[in-house]
Amino acid sequence: MLRPAPSAARGILRRQFDTSPMHHGRYLPDAALAAYVEHYWCVSWDLRGQPPRLQETLPHPNVHLVADAAGSGIFGVHTRRFATELAGQGRVFGIKFRPGGFRPFLRGPVASLANRSTPIAAVFGADGEAYQHDVIACADVEQCVAFAAQLLAAHLPAPDPTVERVAGIVARVVADRRINTAEELAQNSGLGLRALQRLFNDYVGASPKWVINRYRLHEAIERLAAGTTVDWADLALALGYYDQAHFNRDFRKLVGRSPGEFCRDEQVGEGKK
Repeated sequence: MLRPAPSAARGILRRQFDTSPMHHGRYLPDAALAAYVEHYWCVSWDLRGQPPRLQETLPHPNVHLVADAAGSGIFGVHTRRFATELAGQGRVFGIKFRPGGFRPFLRGPVASLANRSTPIAAVFGADGEAYQHDVIACADVEQCVAFAAQLLAAHLPAPDPTVERVAGIVARVVADRRINTAEELAQNSGLGLRALQRLFNDYVGASPKWVINRYRLHEAIERLAAGTTVDWADLALALGYYDQAHFNRDFRKLVGRSPGEFCRDEQVGEGKK
């Protein structure tokens, strides 16, 4: 039986499309794979007779294994937002690994996948090719989850305690908004800065500074999307920025729009200057 992930998806832009004929489901792994997999996900849409729609999401520090008739693969951490045009009818199924969770399967630095993808078979061999074919041909999400669990179980690596340590460090960034620099995170984690940077390069595929910055901007998106009036200067300071201008630059670079433009486009409340 499928177990839906309890928390809402974060980092989704253009949320006015939520009422369109689209479905985004997220499902928890079983206990045997929970050390490596954050959740499985499936996005389906039926836009026949409607114009194509742009869907955008902000990056997370996670590797995804994606089965898609339009282009399957293992996708490393992407440093910029992901944008795709949805048209007609389609479905995509993916495995989202925990931060650090793909390292034991890859058996090499996850940074080698940064901003790129590799075929599923490059890591999982013939089993990966068969999995890709089976999932694309399958219309039942529960069966797709079963296929994913079978693939990973067949290639289950030896236990790696570093995976749990890395996932815990990233979770600390999410939970503790007072951590706004890589130096603070290193001290909080009991590591030197260079040791933390090497650890993230090997297991996460992105730098500690990048991970902190992305989660702070995710927080900004959630606050703005909530529709409440926001004081930009106070928000910038709360998220660890020295000033509003720095926050605005980072926001525009990642989202492609200023905070004010985002609010207008998403039809949510404006902020105070």
